Amino acid sequence: METKAAVVVDAVPPFGHVISSEKWRNSSLTQSLRGAGVKLLFENELGVTDFHLPNKSCILYVSECDIIAGTSYKRRLVRFRNSSSSFQELVLVENTRLSEQYFPAVQKFVVFDLGLTLLPVSGQTEASQLIAQMVHGEGRENPFRRKTSSRLLDPLVLALVQQVPGVGRVKALALLQRFSSIQQLCNAAPSEMEPIVGQTAAQQIHNFFHKPSSGS
Repeated sequence: METKAAVVVDAVPPFGHVISSEKWRNSSLTQSLRGAGVKLLFENELGVTDFHLPNKSCILYVSECDIIAGTSYKRRLVRFRNSSSSFQELVLVENTRLSEQYFPAVQKFVVFDLGLTLLPVSGQTEASQLIAQMVHGEGRENPFRRKTSSRLLDPLVLALVQQVPGVGRVKALALLQRFSSIQQLCNAAPSEMEPIVGQTAAQQIHNFFHKPSSGS
């Protein structure tokens, strides 16, 4: 059951909670978060930000409608980038059949022009899964925190990682934010992947890349 949060713009929610902008109160995204066991705190004073997470990440959500409607979403992104928040800034962008023709331009603006981390999602359901994963991994290292400059996710690499048993789109996105290439992922020990995808999936990924060849 959600409650009204008495917070300021830079407030960090308690473990297991998300602070959400009031405009998301009746959305399918927040309904899915509730179903995933995330507790919601609604606030009118988050500025341009849509969500605050307990791992000190903040999220701006760019929907299919935002992209198709024109370029006004760019002003929100600039304000988001220029905010004085100490949070890790993440941009979730809907990449759908209707918005895909505009998506490369959005990627370029977010990643190369603004230097922000972009995570493509198919819609609010997938976005809620991604957010829930970060919330439930709140005590671990934030897999989306950049150690270097922002990078653009290669859709071919993303598709390849999703072929690994036990890895769906959400886990693949998380892995590719931590390991920037297939080579890095291949060389990663299960203990390095475990904080991101869990013990079982980490072992499956390691086995996938290190299974013996048929001729050995």
